[in-house]
Amino acid sequence: MGFNLHADNNNDPPEVRNLRVHLIALVVSMGAIAMGYDTSVIGGTMALEPFRRDFGMERVSKLETDTLQGNIVSTFQAGCFFGSLLTFPLAERFGRKMAIVMAISIFCVGGSLMTASSGHLGMIYAGRAIAGFGIGSVSLQVPVYIAETSPPSIRGRLVGIFEICSQGGGMCGFWINYIVHRTIPPEKMAQWQVPLGLQLLPGGLLLLGIFWCPETPRWYAKQDRWEEATRSLIWIRKLPADHPMIQDEMQQIRAQIQIGVPAAGTKHNFWDYVHRLSQKGTRNRIGIGLLLMAFQNLTGVNIITYYSPRIFETLGITGTDTKLFATGFYGVAKTLGMIIFSVWLVEKMGRRSGLIWGAFVGSLPMWYIGGYVFRADPEGAAARGDTARNAWTYLAMVCVYLYGLIYCATWQGITWVICSEVFPIDIRMLCVALTTANQWLWSFIISRTTPYMITSLGYGTYFFFATLMVFMGFWAWWFIPETKGKSLEEMEVLFGAQPAPGDAEWGAKEETEVAKPEMTVAHMERI
Repeated sequence: MGFNLHADNNNDPPEVRNLRVHLIALVVSMGAIAMGYDTSVIGGTMALEPFRRDFGMERVSKLETDTLQGNIVSTFQAGCFFGSLLTFPLAERFGRKMAIVMAISIFCVGGSLMTASSGHLGMIYAGRAIAGFGIGSVSLQVPVYIAETSPPSIRGRLVGIFEICSQGGGMCGFWINYIVHRTIPPEKMAQWQVPLGLQLLPGGLLLLGIFWCPETPRWYAKQDRWEEATRSLIWIRKLPADHPMIQDEMQQIRAQIQIGVPAAGTKHNFWDYVHRLSQKGTRNRIGIGLLLMAFQNLTGVNIITYYSPRIFETLGITGTDTKLFATGFYGVAKTLGMIIFSVWLVEKMGRRSGLIWGAFVGSLPMWYIGGYVFRADPEGAAARGDTARNAWTYLAMVCVYLYGLIYCATWQGITWVICSEVFPIDIRMLCVALTTANQWLWSFIISRTTPYMITSLGYGTYFFFATLMVFMGFWAWWFIPETKGKSLEEMEVLFGAQPAPGDAEWGAKEETEVAKPEMTVAHMERI
């Protein structure tokens, strides 16, 4: 067999793992750079002296500062929640490609407002909310677009490009704050305007590149535009029309389309969607997706991503310059973790094993950080003027970086991959909208409560999230099936859904394959 970087349980011909499909994923993932950058840059920007001066944070109490920081950060998550929940009809009506164009255009409007806010809290709140609305829509549309254009053997890798770009954007956000703090005088408003303005760059690159990308074959198929679906698939796969894979993939798409087709001359109404979501084989997927997105946030990663300078302060790191420098390496660790995930782990270790090991092993650094803060009280020591650091302090910093690497190599990417690939085609965008909105809802909750948790609980904050991660590992072991190497249409059998009515080939596939995940399906139905 030799060494390779794709799933071994799939017989995709090597031609489909071509440069074109990787470039498509990279172009649409420019939106992920904007998402990661906007998510990460704000924590460091709020630590800059001119930002705190211009937005009145220097003149208020500690509690009021926590409130202002929580409002600025969480307004973005609120926008993301509504953007991911409300824009899925755009992708169904106008196509995945045009929906991405609309989403990134909205984001650019919000980014422009933030940059021009000039110390007005109302403008930065509005900019954060509008940009969040656009990014929420991007986070919904792009993973689905990539999943619907990817060959099964490298689907995890290609969706992983979305997450690499997200973490890469976050890393850039961390370092940009450090650079502007070192190079732009604090007397100038530009010190915080430059970091906020640079978020428009990846948005512009996406708008330029998206028109080269094709519409997904599966969206064409949903519109009953089968010739265009076939042409799109041929162009993406770089295979002739009579190739067995093209024929088989189109046949599988046809079979799955039939599952949710409404009666002739009618359209789905609200109760049709409720019925589809509650059907056997669908309700378990919804439950898994919602819990995955909630658990992703309950790992505690966002307490560091959003408030990294504040976290390093609790470890005894003082001085804005030093805190921003330490935060920059946290971005490097997360990006490296995502590269490891996308290039190797997701298609070799698989989704299920990655979640299990990521939860158990990833909790260890969090346990140490909590223990260190409990024993050493570094924040209190720094307040008393004792800024000496020992080996235990540096080990705590290493644990922050190690935690970011482990999290991104497992839970960060796997949750987005699973939620983009498991749902049936007729309600895929609705299901992904629900799970993505749930992700941003929990992100909002965590970002809104974190400043108060750090202030009130101290070391208990880290113990709380470490405990949750242990429970998540057992949950993943019990409830998550392995999806690597499976086509989007094979998810129906894997999760115990009903096959397409009257489809003999699908029925035969069900008879031969359903026995393999029988135990897992039984576990799924316990949700």
